[in-house]
Amino acid sequence: MPIDLRSDTVTRPTPAMRRAVAEAEVGDDVYGEDPTVNRLQALAAELLGFEGALFLPSGTMANQVALLLHLPRGSEVLAPEGAHIYEYELSAPALLAGALVRPVPAPGGVPDLKALKGAVRRGPFQAPTGLIVLENTHNLAGGRVVPLEVQRGVQALAQAHGLPTHLDGARLFNAATFLGVEARRVAQGFTTLMVSLSKGLGAPAGSLLLLPKDLEPEARRYRKLLGGGLRQAGVLAAAGILALTEGPQHLKRDHEMARALGEGLARLGLEVGPVETNMVYAEIQEPQAFLERLKAQGVLAGAVGGRVRFVTHRDLRDEDIPQALEAVERALQPRPW
Repeated sequence: MPIDLRSDTVTRPTPAMRRAVAEAEVGDDVYGEDPTVNRLQALAAELLGFEGALFLPSGTMANQVALLLHLPRGSEVLAPEGAHIYEYELSAPALLAGALVRPVPAPGGVPDLKALKGAVRRGPFQAPTGLIVLENTHNLAGGRVVPLEVQRGVQALAQAHGLPTHLDGARLFNAATFLGVEARRVAQGFTTLMVSLSKGLGAPAGSLLLLPKDLEPEARRYRKLLGGGLRQAGVLAAAGILALTEGPQHLKRDHEMARALGEGLARLGLEVGPVETNMVYAEIQEPQAFLERLKAQGVLAGAVGGRVRFVTHRDLRDEDIPQALEAVERALQPRPW
């Protein structure tokens, strides 16, 4: 088996998850009758401090349901530059919600509050701002964490303009682990929030949209409209419950492995971005050619934004990081610069 550092989505269900899937009590979730889905949603709402939660097949769908809930057609959503909803959701805001994403400067993934304030539109000759989105952790910035005080500043700005806020918290628990706070502290103050169960938390599929109770009926309607109405979804929700209750405890190790990997890459002479959570971005010329050589050495990584990305996760063994560094050193010969 290769050492797979492409993403934290490559984890496999644990034996406990497989047992939970096999034994899950199920019903028809479109009718709201799957008891395991209902338990997962109640657990998530309690854990993150929201009135309600909705289980969806993917984080992209959860983000898009949130945008549909908040955005009038013909409006804009402000998001930090490099945000997932802008880079990797296939123009879905324009196609589905009839809204444009306006990227705002965000050095290191952290929104510039002055630039964000200047981007709010209210005049008659421009598309009005309808929503502000944050991403924490910020993927393209290297898994960087947005400080809580910045989040609070963004929320205060949104409130001053009467705007809702949405957090793309696909890796929210990584942010909480880095900050040393409960996950609900990172989630606090947002109108809606998405968290992925299938990234660092290790579930085989699924994400959650956290939201106020009064938005839940409309969110269910949009979920159905987008094809996300699942039937006996308790078989997935059972794994999701374990992801929420047991997954976060593994994230500190993931972060430690990423730091060790980043330090090792720097010793090999590579320019490595700051490592805060479970991602390491390295500047390597001709990244695709390098990745092919690395694959031949038994290690998988990915090219993102012209850089090589390595992501640590629960399924890695302790010895995988030093072995991966040895493979990188071999793949760099002859050095491409």
